[in-house]
Amino acid sequence: MDSSNGALDIVITNVVSTFTTLCPLNLRTIALKGFNVIHRRGAGRVQMKMRKHNVTASIWSSGKIMCAGATSEDESKRGARRVARSLQKLGFNVRFSAFRIVNVLAVCYMPFAVHLIDFTKNNFPNASYEPELHPAATYRITNFKATVQVFATGSITIIAPNVKNVVKGAEKVYPLLFQCKKSLRK
Repeated sequence: MDSSNGALDIVITNVVSTFTTLCPLNLRTIALKGFNVIHRRGAGRVQMKMRKHNVTASIWSSGKIMCAGATSEDESKRGARRVARSLQKLGFNVRFSAFRIVNVLAVCYMPFAVHLIDFTKNNFPNASYEPELHPAATYRITNFKATVQVFATGSITIIAPNVKNVVKGAEKVYPLLFQCKKSLRK
């Protein structure tokens, strides 16, 4: 929490997007002629890493491409267009089509620690905590399809379909976490 205006500092760490090229792709040609390419023959795809926008693209022969690693929706779109352009330069008749943001991952740090068992008891239908399986409590927000993982240190991870829903998820979970904050030891 920023001490000057009381706002949460949400850091977007990964944006995942997909698009199609509307043409079949020859993975062998991409692997032999392309730059920064790793051919994953067993998985049936090629991975292309773009340096400028820090995007890693998984390319399938059907023409479907998934881009991950961007830190904003605009950067993800620019990185995806750059991947399409590099495929055009390799000689494919690529058209940038059906682009959409699939997933956004963000991290936020609360200015206090959280008592996870109390948090789970107070929000039972939506919250679950299995300390044997994972060190975080999972809180699902079904209204706007967001999942929040709450750690005992006060760190939260938010996964949602877009940035707007990430912010809504942080705003919704903050009062619930504040009720379950740990008291400071003296």
